[in-house]
Amino acid sequence: MALQVGDPAPDFTLPDQTGEAVSLSALKGQRVVIYFYPKDDTPGCTKEACNFRDRWGAFETHAIKVLGISKDGAASHGKFVAKYDLPFTLLTDAEPCPVAESYGSYGLKKFMGKEYMGMMRHTFVIDAEGKLERLYLKVKAETMADQILEDLGLV
Repeated sequence: MALQVGDPAPDFTLPDQTGEAVSLSALKGQRVVIYFYPKDDTPGCTKEACNFRDRWGAFETHAIKVLGISKDGAASHGKFVAKYDLPFTLLTDAEPCPVAESYGSYGLKKFMGKEYMGMMRHTFVIDAEGKLERLYLKVKAETMADQILEDLGLV
């Protein structure tokens, strides 16, 4: 069954780019943006990460935690953060990607006639109570952060 606005956000604990564990339940009391993306330092994923970076001031002002999740490891995340000066946390959801799966963000993809299992580009806004406030299943990588701020009335 697909997640819907108002559902409790599936809890998780994943390692960040430094190897430290981050739990969604520990962030209760604040709004959290979780965005799933396919791969560090690829064109679309870089545009999306840089859009969050460029709008970081607005997220920080409103105490919104941003978590990017892919199946890349801590070393890859660390390089991606350093290369683009990303001020938010990146988490590793290793294959078979149980967290992405729980959010309906891991599944069969097609590219150039080939089918494979991969990370979907989906974004979720979780309210301070830990419930899904907004779901973005059709994401425009280069404007996702702008869209969230606009939809939440924060710009």
